[in-house]
Amino acid sequence: MGGQLCAVLEGLKPAGGMVLVQVVFAGVNVFYKLAINDGMDMRVLVTYRFLFASVFLGPLAFFLERKSRPKITWKVLMLASLCGLFGGSLAQNLYVSSMKLTSATFASAMTNLIPAITFILAVLFRLESLGIHSLSGQAKVLGTIFGISGAMLLTFYRGVDINIWSTNINLLKSHSEGAAAPHQEPGNHVMGSLLAVASCVCYAIWLIIQAKMMKEYPCHYSTTALMCLMGTVQSIIFALCVERDWEQWRLCFDIRLLAVIYSGVVGSGLILTVLAWCIKKKGPLYASIFNPLMLVIVALLSSLLLNEKLHLGSVLGAVLIVIGLYIVLWGKGREAAKVGELSADESIDVIIVSGDKGLQEQCSGPHGPSESKQ
Repeated sequence: MGGQLCAVLEGLKPAGGMVLVQVVFAGVNVFYKLAINDGMDMRVLVTYRFLFASVFLGPLAFFLERKSRPKITWKVLMLASLCGLFGGSLAQNLYVSSMKLTSATFASAMTNLIPAITFILAVLFRLESLGIHSLSGQAKVLGTIFGISGAMLLTFYRGVDINIWSTNINLLKSHSEGAAAPHQEPGNHVMGSLLAVASCVCYAIWLIIQAKMMKEYPCHYSTTALMCLMGTVQSIIFALCVERDWEQWRLCFDIRLLAVIYSGVVGSGLILTVLAWCIKKKGPLYASIFNPLMLVIVALLSSLLLNEKLHLGSVLGAVLIVIGLYIVLWGKGREAAKVGELSADESIDVIIVSGDKGLQEQCSGPHGPSESKQ
């Protein structure tokens, strides 16, 4: 009896780990929104996140992979730079800009479009066949249509308000009376939607580049550290070009410091090992099934803590996107089952973990991609 109980508990560990991953990534979205509302410049926020992640992951990669790490070549550095751009600095700046113009819930919902966009790009670049005559190919096309329809519904239809809580804490209210007011931009829903889609496109491009990167340099901790380092350099250059107010770069003991520590160290560092372990145990398809959980958690936390209003159009659009996600994943899973096992390239197209999205899909090597997003 005791042995059976231990076996059950052991089997529940991967599920518990993936729930923890989604909770942490949902927290990244909430901290992002609080830091932006406090008046922190978005470019500075992204820069500090990658800086803290690099400082944390650098020693980790050095000690864990010092015996198995191959030599770093110029080709590896070039691929790492592209990964840092499309999966890091550019994608994260677009994502945070979208969140500032819309809401944390909206931005989180849009990240579930990444599998569909990745499928479209893979077909366009002839990295994957459309396979419209097979059931798996039809499922991927249908899931893509569902996802795009949900995104359009999210963008152009709002509908009636949906109140989940009878009361809320509204952490944004206290900050909006302070330094944030001069920096707050008027909400532009359509522009925020375009930025969110652009962020998803960047992540999809990164996933394709990442497949090539892992063939050249199959060390997932070192690859993640390299990508964070390149993202840090690129983010610093971009931030210094557009933000000359040095007060924005000061970190005190406030919500800004807490946001960059949480997103950089916890969201892009500590949780990496949990996600890598879960993918090693159950595979990339299992990990991707938990992605929509972050959307639910963000919606609940945002309505409770940030006073974000849920609308009927947002709920219906998010449901369509999630349905499209699962249809695409089902198609990929059926396709992989015919082959017998997921190859590295197939895994890259399947693993989409949203939130932070910057580093979430990066657990690779023999276990598939590991980290954001987000």
